[in-house]
Amino acid sequence: MTSNIKDNELLRIGLNVVRIEAEAVASLAEHIDGSFVDACRLMHDCSGRIVVTGMGKSGHVGGKIAATLASTGTPAFFVHPGEASHGDLGMITSKDVVFALSNSGESAEILTILPVIKRMGAALVSMTGSPASTLARQADVHIHIGVREEACTLGLAPTSSTTAALVMGDALAVALLEARGFTREDFALSHPGGRLGRRLLLRVSDIMHAGADIPAVGAAALVRDAVMEMTAKKLGMTAVVDAENCVWGIFTDGDLRRLFERGGDFNATPIAQLMTAGCQRIKADRLAAEALRMMEDKRINALLVVDQENHLIGALNMHDLLRAGVV
Repeated sequence: MTSNIKDNELLRIGLNVVRIEAEAVASLAEHIDGSFVDACRLMHDCSGRIVVTGMGKSGHVGGKIAATLASTGTPAFFVHPGEASHGDLGMITSKDVVFALSNSGESAEILTILPVIKRMGAALVSMTGSPASTLARQADVHIHIGVREEACTLGLAPTSSTTAALVMGDALAVALLEARGFTREDFALSHPGGRLGRRLLLRVSDIMHAGADIPAVGAAALVRDAVMEMTAKKLGMTAVVDAENCVWGIFTDGDLRRLFERGGDFNATPIAQLMTAGCQRIKADRLAAEALRMMEDKRINALLVVDQENHLIGALNMHDLLRAGVV
């Protein structure tokens, strides 16, 4: 089927959908009430799992809500109501809280399994657009998410209603996150494989060069000695340390270029004349993400790692952060 719809009409439709759904979300504020609190309490005190269920588009939203809950400290999983009546009800226990989504509140697949859920003693939280529906009335706690209209021009496809359900699910997940004292580190522990996990968990000590791999020369060294050390260790810089291995400064390939530009003699120039004293340093127990931020803020490409007494214990550069996936 072809259409001669004009560009401005497409824009009008798109803007109208955004307006309708934004109004639906805004109206949810009226339903953050005692029922919302009761639902949070039931889920927070649950000694089992939150079992999310929903049919059709509500099921897709439910799957996302279950994933959000699980990744923010509230153990949860999704059970398809159609499969539940064919064996998957065995996944639910009396210690669980069942969280059922249905805009109409009359989804046959969910209503079919309600008697079993009630019989096993699992608590039931429902989220519907109809407080008078069967699912709403059968629930221990009901959260109302009714919308004035769907954004679909036919008034048929779930649009505003699914958006409202998704937002209310996020509201529950974040409220529970706060109630549990869930931290950024906790979040990273459930996301170790992604960039976020690496940024939140990786420490400087995990990626720094240590021991014999640290480029370092004494304070009495000449520039040529520093160049040999930089070439051997391949970090584009070297630390300058005293007899106690305390950091005096840093010498980089940029310092070397500047020496050549003004015609200096690297065979006779003391490193102390060219090094950057008071250079940036970091402790080994700091997050690698902090090292990245320090490099970006100071516009440098390398850092020396020191202990509490300023002893040199490691070194790293931007390439190390890139290889570790922090950048």
